[in-house]
Amino acid sequence: MSVVTPTVLAEEFCRVRSQSLALCAPLTPEDMMVQSCAEASPAKWHLAHTTWFFETFILREFRPGYRPFHPDFLWLFNSYYNAVSAQPEKKLRASFSRPTAEEIIAYRHHVDAAMEDFAAGNVPEAARERIVLGLNHEQQHQELLITDVKNAFWNNPLHPVYAQGPRAAAQEASSLKWVDFAGGVAEIGYKGKDFCFDNETPRHKVYLEPFRLASRPVTCGEYLRFMEDGGYSRSELWLSEGWSTVQAERWQAPLYWRRNEGGLWEVFTMHGLVELDDLLATPVCHISYFEADAYARWAGKNLPTEAEWEVAAAAAPVSGNLLEGEKFHPQAASVASQMEQLYGDVWEWTVSAYLPYPGFNPLPGALGEYNGKFMCNQMVLRGGSVATPASHIRATYRNFFAPATRWQFSGVRLADH
Repeated sequence: MSVVTPTVLAEEFCRVRSQSLALCAPLTPEDMMVQSCAEASPAKWHLAHTTWFFETFILREFRPGYRPFHPDFLWLFNSYYNAVSAQPEKKLRASFSRPTAEEIIAYRHHVDAAMEDFAAGNVPEAARERIVLGLNHEQQHQELLITDVKNAFWNNPLHPVYAQGPRAAAQEASSLKWVDFAGGVAEIGYKGKDFCFDNETPRHKVYLEPFRLASRPVTCGEYLRFMEDGGYSRSELWLSEGWSTVQAERWQAPLYWRRNEGGLWEVFTMHGLVELDDLLATPVCHISYFEADAYARWAGKNLPTEAEWEVAAAAAPVSGNLLEGEKFHPQAASVASQMEQLYGDVWEWTVSAYLPYPGFNPLPGALGEYNGKFMCNQMVLRGGSVATPASHIRATYRNFFAPATRWQFSGVRLADH
């Protein structure tokens, strides 16, 4: 990690912690209790768990005499760290009517005050590293909070609006181009002194055959043509598990698409229901790995490997439609360039399974459970989304979800080999 002065670290702590509360500002206490799908968590749980992280891994370990806010919070807001304590089943998080949202805010204030007092002293390097990890952990939960609220509002028959204000007007999609990459020996994985997660290391060599990547993600209009060509009813386009999932879940379109009373497609967004015709140029989102793979097969193309994606993105600046823009939905590409929308808008599925890099070593102790124990039955996504904080994403960042996952802002960029 790079050298971070106490003042800069304190400012970043306040900024990230405040951002979480700002994202909850449009929500009522009742909104903050909803857990609408198996992958999601209530908003108030996100606020509590991110606070739990600082209390558990920093204050309890590095600040002698620290008095925890509540003795039961150690296990109540533990997510999956078995080395720390037992924890409630994830599906039960919506049943926690107590503690109230007000008490959870008080919990945050209690921990923040203790953290600020602790940071004013001589902070050991190990504690500083954990603070930086905790801030990145909270940024991950900020993205989850947005996607979880969207799913909760979609499942509400009133389809509430989260974000007020004008939406971008309908646009035409930029023409899709193919960008060639020579292949050969390349290096991937994090290299530098700033923060990265353990699963981004170690940096290592890979060999790539020559490949091409699409200049932008697949749009809603392009995906609609796949649907109109029987994409969801043609078993030959699907992986076996994907086809079984389509049949069992009765998928006919991406998540949040529905037909209105007139038979036209409309899409639920954080701004409410929008006619699909207004979104045809925007990247398709909320599709699973299975859908991304089936679309690629229908188009006669492939999904990129994560190494191909990283090599293509390595020199690109991190900019795009990210959380700070507060658009909360993918936008049509606005700048014509060789590689468009690499960052933000939608996470891009890759064909790569989420596995350890050669020589991978997880963090010691309970924090080793953060990434390593999920390296099974998951697929890698790259690039961030409209809900990802800008300071959180980079070319080497590896996101991962099970292949049937759709509630994230996930899309697809084609590859050709």
